[in-house]
Amino acid sequence: MFIRKASKKIGLSPGTLVYVGETQDQPVRISILNYDAEGHDEMMNAAVSDVLDFASKKALMWVHVNGIHDVSVIDEIGKAFGLHPLVLEDIVNTNHRPKIDDYEEYLFLVLKMPHAENTDQRLEIDHVCLVIGHDYILLFQESRGNVFNTVKERIRKGKGRIQKYGVDYLAYALIDMIVDQYYGVLESIGEEIEQLHETSLEVQDQRLLGRIHDCKHRVMYLRKSIWPFREMISMMLKGESPQIKEYVLVYLQDIYDHVIQIAETIETYRDLLAGIMDVYMTGINNKMNEIMKVLTIISTLFIPLTFMAGVYGMNFKYMPELNWQLSYPLFWGAVILIFFLMLVWFKHKKWL
Repeated sequence: MFIRKASKKIGLSPGTLVYVGETQDQPVRISILNYDAEGHDEMMNAAVSDVLDFASKKALMWVHVNGIHDVSVIDEIGKAFGLHPLVLEDIVNTNHRPKIDDYEEYLFLVLKMPHAENTDQRLEIDHVCLVIGHDYILLFQESRGNVFNTVKERIRKGKGRIQKYGVDYLAYALIDMIVDQYYGVLESIGEEIEQLHETSLEVQDQRLLGRIHDCKHRVMYLRKSIWPFREMISMMLKGESPQIKEYVLVYLQDIYDHVIQIAETIETYRDLLAGIMDVYMTGINNKMNEIMKVLTIISTLFIPLTFMAGVYGMNFKYMPELNWQLSYPLFWGAVILIFFLMLVWFKHKKWL
C-alpha cells in the first residue's frame, strides 16, 4: 500500500532515471506561471521547450509539472535548469523520504502530501518535489491534483503578498498548502478513531480488529512523513541558504509550529489507537472468560452426577441398591437434589 516496488533500480548507476511508482496512463502536463508586482503571464499545457522561452517575460517563474512517470520529460527539464542527476533520480523515486538538500544554486525539497479529499479508508500519499532557485520554482507532483490552484488564483488576482515577494515566499505558500492537507486527513482519522472507540465497547469481531490495524498503519505512515518534515523546516529556519530571505523566516516559523502540532496530534492518535486495541483485547478476554466460566460451571455440575451414574453403572452382581424397587426414582431424586444444591451454592458464592 505504501511502498512501491523499486527492484528495477537494482544494479543501476547513481543518477539513472527510473520511475518508481504507480503506473500512469495520462501524459505529463506542464504549466508555467510568470509574475511580478505588475502582473502575470501564464501558459497551460506547455512543452519543455516553452519553459526557457517563457522565462524572460516576468521576474519570477513557477513551473508546475503534473506527472513524473515520463522520465524523458523530467530529464529535459533537469538539463534546462542544470539540475544534478541525483536530484532528478529522487524526483522520479516516489519511495524517497522527505528531505532537503542545498546545492548552493538551488534548494531541493522532497515532500509527502496526503489527499484530504479521499473519502474511502485508503491513505493516498502524493510525492511532491520542489526546486527553489533564485528566480524560479520547479514543482514536480506525482499525481494530477488541484491542491495548488488556490495559490495560482492568488497570483492571478494579485491578492496578498505573494506577487510582491520572491520565490521563497511562493515556496512558503506551496509548503503551507501541503501542510494544510495533513489537517484534513487527521480530521477524518480522528472521526474514525472516535467511531472505533465507541464500537470497541460494544462489538468484538475480526472486522473491527482489521479496521483498527488499518487505522494504525495510516497513522504510522503519516508519522513517517511528518517527522522529516519538521527537520526540513528547521534547516530552512537557520537561514543559511541564499534562496531563503530573512523576511520569510517568520512565515516558515508558523509552518514549523503547525508541523509540531500535527506531529503531536499523530502521537496522540497512536496512543488512542493503542488504548482502543487494549479495550478490544480486554473485551475479547472478558468474553472468553465468560464462556469458560459457563463451561466450567456446567462441567462442575455434572461431576457428582457422572460419579453416581458411574458407580451404579458397574456390572457387579452383589449391589443391594440395584434390587430395590425404588432404586431408579431415588437415583433421579438424588441427582436433581445435588444439582439444585450446587446451583444454590454457586449463587451464594456469586459465581452465577
